[in-house]
Amino acid sequence: MDTIRIGIVGLGGNARLRHVEGFRNCEDVEIFGVCNRRRESTAAAAEEFDIPRTYRHWEELVADPSIDAVLIGTWPYLHCPITLAALESGKHVLTEARMAMNANEAHRMLEASRKHPELVCQIVPSPFGLRAHRVVGQLLRSGFLGELREVVVLGTSDALADHDVPLEWRQVGGLSGLNMLTMGIVYETLARWVPDVVRVTAQGHAFVPDRLDPNTGVRSRVGTPDSLQIFTVHEGGARGLYHFSGVTRFGPGTQIHLYGSKGTLKYEMLPHDRLMGAQRGEDALREIPVPQEHEMQWRVEEEFIDAIRGEGRVELTDFESGVRYMEFTEAVARSISSGKPISLPLELGEVSEGA
Repeated sequence: MDTIRIGIVGLGGNARLRHVEGFRNCEDVEIFGVCNRRRESTAAAAEEFDIPRTYRHWEELVADPSIDAVLIGTWPYLHCPITLAALESGKHVLTEARMAMNANEAHRMLEASRKHPELVCQIVPSPFGLRAHRVVGQLLRSGFLGELREVVVLGTSDALADHDVPLEWRQVGGLSGLNMLTMGIVYETLARWVPDVVRVTAQGHAFVPDRLDPNTGVRSRVGTPDSLQIFTVHEGGARGLYHFSGVTRFGPGTQIHLYGSKGTLKYEMLPHDRLMGAQRGEDALREIPVPQEHEMQWRVEEEFIDAIRGEGRVELTDFESGVRYMEFTEAVARSISSGKPISLPLELGEVSEGA
């Protein structure tokens, strides 16, 4: 195709921050249509970004034969239905993360994508660890760690520590599904480097159980924990310890630690972006340089367009990877709900309603 026309459903935060500019930096790509939740918001986005066509409902955008590909920038509650409709209409799909509300939806999306192998399907990847991704991979392949023994994952902030912080969509189960805190986005990064999880044991708690809903003006019960602890067993026997929190003051931020029989890798992602490591015989962790030519840059939109044109492939993140992190997410929710360990891969049946 000479010009690839993009339709955006949900031109919100990340689309404004990254995707509009990213697509406009691609040759022969036009952002042709937009549909937001409210007509006023749709009109404002079209005017701000000079988008020629608007739609009252996302179904109209997906059905428009003028559009070649759909960017889904909505909250997770619409990712599955829009993806299924877009693929059925012959559209390529780039969807925001998290992939879906739960594992069942993620599997439906994957199954639909496999019925349309001629169409490109991509999930906006976790940016955590992107800069040093190739270097970490090289170190792991070279045997830097030896046998992987322990995994420690930290994702803490104090964003939800105060009772007067209002309710946001990520804490509403009907909008976000089973996704909790930064668990999914950080686990997605971890899963690029370590064997799959085969067993999950988790606990979660909401220290602030209700918050003011700015849409209604009344306090409403939150739908997800603000504190989360997880234990995992990985293929090959490694053990994992995870701590996610929105109520931790002066916490460690976002980090991934990999401990092996020969060495250690420690990746500090927030508030810094720094890779540390050491092997047996060294005195302390040292910073591991990331050569500029090995730095991985944000090129999501370019990668999506290249894949559509047959000039490349989707590396980060494909639907198969999304299914794996959504199964992990659901296993955590099921373990919190039942108080029992959950084995992976899941036996999909009745979907958990929340944690």
